[in-house]
Amino acid sequence: MQTKDSGFRKLLRSFGYAFSGLLEMIKSEQNARIHLFVTLCVIIAGFLLKITPNEWCIVLLCIALVFSAEAFNTAIERLTSHLFRERHQTAKIVKDISAGAVLICAIISVVCGIIIFFPKLLKLI
Repeated sequence: MQTKDSGFRKLLRSFGYAFSGLLEMIKSEQNARIHLFVTLCVIIAGFLLKITPNEWCIVLLCIALVFSAEAFNTAIERLTSHLFRERHQTAKIVKDISAGAVLICAIISVVCGIIIFFPKLLKLI
């Protein structure tokens, strides 16, 4: 029988593993660092341009979408590289499709950003 304390410690450990994975992704993946930089710029712009709560929800969902896609892409690329030590056409296709998914998320996020931020920037001019 598990005690509440051991269940809570297990939960805390699982969060630790998740944060460790995110940190590893940011340290090892150039695109993740680019996403992080853009995220910080977008958050600063959101505060400066006083976007609405609904706009914040969209911006935050876009940020989560892109980082999640990048995390899945990183995991898929690492696993594929592990399984296919030599160059292999299937490995290339899997990695390309995974990268394409990140690209789709990033493009849609940019479009959402333009829709939200462009009118506010025009008002400043």
